[in-house]
Order: sequence, then structure tokens, then C-alpha cells
Amino acid sequence: MPRQSASPFPLFTFGFSFGDAESQVAHLQSRADKAPSPTAAPPRNRRSSVQVQSLLDRAPPFGSVGSPLRRFSSSSVSALQLSLSCIVGDPRDLAFQIIKLVAALLVGGTPDMSIRESAGAHLATSRALETCLHLAILGSSSGVPARRQTPQSPSIHLKMTVLLMREWRCLSLAEEEGNMHYALHCNDPHHVTWSSVHLENAGISSSGDATCIPDLDVLDSMAVISFCQKQGIGLVVVGPEAPLVSGLANDLVKAGIPTFGPSSEAAALEGSKDFMKNLCDKYGIPTAKYKTFTDPSSAKLYIKEQGAPIVVKADGLAAGKGVIVAMTVEEAYEAVDSMLVEGVFGSAGCKVIIEDYLEGEEASFFALVDGENAIALESAQDHKRVGDGDTGPNTGGMGAYSPAPILTQELQSLVMQSIILPTVQGMAVEGCKFVGVLYAGLMIEKKSGMPKLIEYNVRFGDPECQVLMVRLESDLVQVLLSACRGELSRVTLDWSPGSAMVVVMASNGYPGTYEKGSVIQNLEEAELVAPSVKIFHAGTAFDSDGNFVATGGRVLGVTAKGRNLEEAHERAYQAVEAINWPGGFYRHDIGWRALPKKQFAKQN
Repeated sequence: MPRQSASPFPLFTFGFSFGDAESQVAHLQSRADKAPSPTAAPPRNRRSSVQVQSLLDRAPPFGSVGSPLRRFSSSSVSALQLSLSCIVGDPRDLAFQIIKLVAALLVGGTPDMSIRESAGAHLATSRALETCLHLAILGSSSGVPARRQTPQSPSIHLKMTVLLMREWRCLSLAEEEGNMHYALHCNDPHHVTWSSVHLENAGISSSGDATCIPDLDVLDSMAVISFCQKQGIGLVVVGPEAPLVSGLANDLVKAGIPTFGPSSEAAALEGSKDFMKNLCDKYGIPTAKYKTFTDPSSAKLYIKEQGAPIVVKADGLAAGKGVIVAMTVEEAYEAVDSMLVEGVFGSAGCKVIIEDYLEGEEASFFALVDGENAIALESAQDHKRVGDGDTGPNTGGMGAYSPAPILTQELQSLVMQSIILPTVQGMAVEGCKFVGVLYAGLMIEKKSGMPKLIEYNVRFGDPECQVLMVRLESDLVQVLLSACRGELSRVTLDWSPGSAMVVVMASNGYPGTYEKGSVIQNLEEAELVAPSVKIFHAGTAFDSDGNFVATGGRVLGVTAKGRNLEEAHERAYQAVEAINWPGGFYRHDIGWRALPKKQFAKQN
């Protein structure tokens, strides 16, 4: 068993009043009404609220269920009025057992030991590290009304106040951890303690509510599990594809640590393009026609037969560089040689996929998946090419916006029905249920207007994640936990109205060789030039003088929200222009497909 520490799971305190004790009910109700809401939380390092401590002092212990469990983590307190028929909070199975126990008490019975033992077993085995429960009956000293009545009797006045205290400790193993940290903090700022595994990220480390853990090897499952157990981590969000493909999520789940991210078998959707294409063939998922090769001569013969333009892809993980859109046959031959002969991508390029070139407009579609159910996130559109006008080589993404007008509601529904759900169902049939986020790279074909699947990522994509997270208003922690538990069918997502845009600032030379260490100034001022601006750090560190310096290719994601895309665009570029970074560059036309051309004429 892992060492138990501060409680990251909800702490429940139940109080009951029934029979003719109307004054006690009113008193309990008044305490609930005075309890601070989640948006008006008490100071962070406070042990407990006056309301909670007072309620605990009034409540006589009941048996052995609640006697030792009077410890509180620093947290916020919210009061909820619930009826007996409610399924209370988290975890649901424990709450259901408590409801059955209360029902037995109300009819004058004795709590069934099996119920109590079941709850105790859940507490003992919970990897959420100490779900604390205090159960008390307010009323007569025996906890049973003098006149027995059934729960259905109208003369019984039952009020149950749940004072919910929680502090989540979350661990991000993600390339997009700055964006995830932002979303978790904004959705539930007083309840989340955030740890991030990242070699260097000055933005996260200077946020004041997150800690970078640079010396934790995400490819070492035992080290990650040990860290989670020692630190009381209640949720792990795995982002990078390499540890997912190597089986980190498998090991974390086996250790009982709630983990958002697919197993190694399911992560093959990104880890092997051949696997993904075979799945599409088997389950009728629309994608480009293709063939797979290990022999360069056979690959070149197929290219000659098909002609150009044509697309050559390394089968395995190649850090986003394994896709070559060859506009001539000669370029395609060179791509094949680089992968199969020269081995530029190592084992990732030992097999190549050659597929038809699709003409149309690219879009990104995200869905959260719990193994059987999937819910769509809002739409977004990326800009892959490095230069204005979609010129130059492909990159990891130079900017994005959400929502994407190209993905109408009709198209989104079609993508869910023809691509996402068949994938989820097919993976389940294949014996590798997918739990995590499916990021579908789509091509909306120019001729037919129909969506086809280009590729899958099994993680939140950058830079689309930025614009999605700033628009998400739902409690991300609870949403991700619902996915981990297989309960997404009960979840709906709330989004802010309007639009969001992110402009990526990259080091000069990217996506080729780039210089590291250039100083970046005016970041704090840039976030203040317009409302709703947030700058996400991807590759930054501090130098010896405390300056932000660039350490990566894509370095900053300058993000802004607006009432519409035009306003989001204006605010994002105002912030970009306020940043003093001679060693960086950016595209000037993010959003060009969705915005009027006059917008860019005015800007340039």
C-alpha cells in the first residue's frame, strides 16, 4: 500500500436531522447556507472552516465508521443540499453504500456490517489516498426517532447537508502541461495542486501554484509510480506519446493510480500508422488509400504507379517529423530513401506508409473517450506549415483557433458517427479499449466536402489544446476522472461563447536548426495589452540574470479570447507585437481561412 498523505479525494461529512427536530434541521440548514462556495474559498493553508468544525463537534460518533477520521486537508468548502435518493459526489459506489446505510437507520434498523465493511474496504484500497468519511446522526442520542416510520412517510423531515472538502494533487506528464495546468487551475483553482514533469518550463515554475519535477524520468514507470505514491497524486495526465506507447498508463493503472491516457496497446493508434490504417480498413473508417512497405524498391515502384503529389509517412513515432508531402516523384523517392535506406528516423522509419494526397482543408477534432463512450470537445483548426500562406515545411503547429467554421455541427456529427465512434468500438472489439483523448487530424475534401481521417494522436495536441483549454468552463478534473471510471455518458461540457486564437512564436531557424538561449522580454506586459490574453510557455527557462530565455523550437503560445474570431485575432497579435524577442518569429496570418482577407491587408 502507498503511504497515505493529505487527502486529494473528496472528504464527506454527513449530518442528519429527522422526526420532529425541526429546529435542528433549520440550524443545520443555516450552517450550510453560510458555508463558502467554491468560488469564494477560505485561505489555502487553513486547516478547516468554523462551520465544518462546529458541525463535527455537535455530531456524536457513530460506531467505528467516523471516530478516527477528523483530519482535513487545506481546501475549500462547498455546501450541497441532497435528497436521500441522490448519488453523492465521488466515489459513487461508496456514496451508494452510505445511502443504503442511512435508509436502514431511518426504519430503525442496524447498519449491516457488510455495508460498513464494504465502505471500509473502499477506503483502505483507494489510491486516491485517504477518502475521509465522518458519519453522524443528529437527533436523539440513539440516532433513531422515538416513533419508527418508513423513509416514505411525509411526517419524517430529512435534511442532509454534505460539506465537501477536497484538494486534488495532479501530475502532468505532458507536452501541453502549461495548457492543462491553466485549465485545471481556472476550473477549480482552490482544489488543485499541480505537479508537472518537464525538463524546463519557466512559465509553469513561475506560476506560483505548480511545481516542475525535471528529474523524473517519464519512461521509468517504477519511478513515476513511486513519486505518485509518495506525493499523494490523485490523478495522472499522460501527454507525451512515447511513455504512452511504452506502457506507462498500463503500469499506473495496475498500481491503482487514476490515469488519463491510453494503454500501450491502445496508444498504437499513434505509435503505428500501419496499425491505424489497418483499423480503418477493418471497421470502414474513411481515410486515404494507402500501402505499407519495408522494401525501398517496392515502395518506389508504387510511387511511380501512383504519381505525385503523394504522401510518405514513417510508421512509428518521429517527433512530428515523419510525414513528407512530396509534390514530385523525386521528392517521394528521397523520402523513402531517407527512411528505409538511411534510417533517419531509426526504428520508427523501418516501415513506411505511402498514401494518396488529399486536397482540401485540414481540421482538428478532439474527443474524450472512456473505453466505450466518447464526447466531443469543441472544434479547432491548426496551421501546420511554417510560413505565411501555408508555405514551407510542416511543423508541430504555428497557430490555431476555435471554433473552426469549417467543422459545422453537421460535419461534427458526421465525424463522430463515421470516424470517432467506429474507432472506439473497433478498439474495444480488438481487446484494447481506448481511455484518453483521441485527436483526429482530418481533411475536409475539396471535391466531396466529406471528412477523412489523416492521422490520430492519442493526446491533447499543441497548439489546439491552448484554444480549447481557455474556452473550457467545465471542471476538467472531474471530466478526466469520469473518463478514467468509464462514466463519460453522464458528462456534458460547458464552453465559453465567442472564439479563441493562439499564435505560436518560434525560435529563428525552426523547424530546422535553431539557436537556444535568446532572451525574451516584456512577457508580463504583453499579457496586459488586451483582455483575456494568456501566454503559454513551451520551451523557456531562466538565465542567470532571471531573464526568460528560449530553449526550444516552438517557444510561446500567445493566446487570446474574444467575442468573435476577429476580436480574438486582434488581441492575440497585439500581445505578440508587445513581446521583445529578436531571436523569434511567428506567422502573420493565423486564422486566414476563417477571417476576411481585409483583416490581413489591414494588419500588413
